[in-house]
Amino acid sequence: MTFVKALVGGVVAVTLSATAALADTPVLRAAVLKFGTVNWELDVIKRRGLDAANGFTLDVQGVAGGSAAQVAFQGGETDVIVSDWLWVARQRAAGKDYVFIPYSKAVGGVMVPADSAAKTLADLDGGKIGIAGGPLDKSWLILQAYAAQEHGMDLKAQTEQVFGAPPLIFKTALGGELAGAINFWHFMAKMEAGGMRKLIDVAVAAEALGLDPETPLLGYVVKGEMLRDNPELVQGLAAASRGAKEILATDDAEWEALRGRMKPKDEAEFQALVAGFRAGIPAAGPVDEAAAGKMLKLMAELGGEELIGKATELPEGVFFQDGS
Repeated sequence: MTFVKALVGGVVAVTLSATAALADTPVLRAAVLKFGTVNWELDVIKRRGLDAANGFTLDVQGVAGGSAAQVAFQGGETDVIVSDWLWVARQRAAGKDYVFIPYSKAVGGVMVPADSAAKTLADLDGGKIGIAGGPLDKSWLILQAYAAQEHGMDLKAQTEQVFGAPPLIFKTALGGELAGAINFWHFMAKMEAGGMRKLIDVAVAAEALGLDPETPLLGYVVKGEMLRDNPELVQGLAAASRGAKEILATDDAEWEALRGRMKPKDEAEFQALVAGFRAGIPAAGPVDEAAAGKMLKLMAELGGEELIGKATELPEGVFFQDGS
């Protein structure tokens, strides 16, 4: 009986210890678009236990739009969102202590119908262009600057623009109603798989303008308070993200596990999405702040205060530079 009591007591002690350890693990709440591609990476982090391995528990909260995520983040209802670093720079210039952890360098581009005679942006003169986003969409601004530099063309004045949500532009473009469409990378992959043709990548246009296409645009955003008070938590998030990327960069079986979440209509679309995600994985290590500063300066020239607020130059502390 003594042995049984001791054994039971030992099991209870171990269980209580494990429960206490679990209770001590910080929970990191991430508010992201319900159907955003970042969910693929977050799914790997959860399924592979990369959050637990890096000292936290990831709690993913789906939201309907980017603005909803930003409101939740600013109101303290979530700890992490996904946004571009230009938004973080704008917020820092306005006195908000936000920090950017690189996630993806993937950008969109211009797609045209398969039978389009267009060879360059200049060939879209007089046509209708669909643009995912609004007049201050960063890809649209870069393409305007590129058209002016390379073709002496006022892309805005010489085309008709139709602005809308990415799915709407996607459907309208596939329906043959547009001479060209500017969309995010994953919709571009679907459009290409659906028979459309790529006219130009925004990355190519950016490079022609002297920008570094390796500069990651999208990333996880956390508050500077978290970085100061719990640096190991921010480091853990960065490490979990990098670990998931390393898996997704090479493990085809992991993508098969994600197929249901991705919902591709066929194998061609599935392979295009995998290739697009992999191409968007940024290099490990610190972000080149000089290159980022150059991009910010161009965005300030193209979009003005309405786009980047008071951030006419790169504020200090925008990027989480862990040196990994």
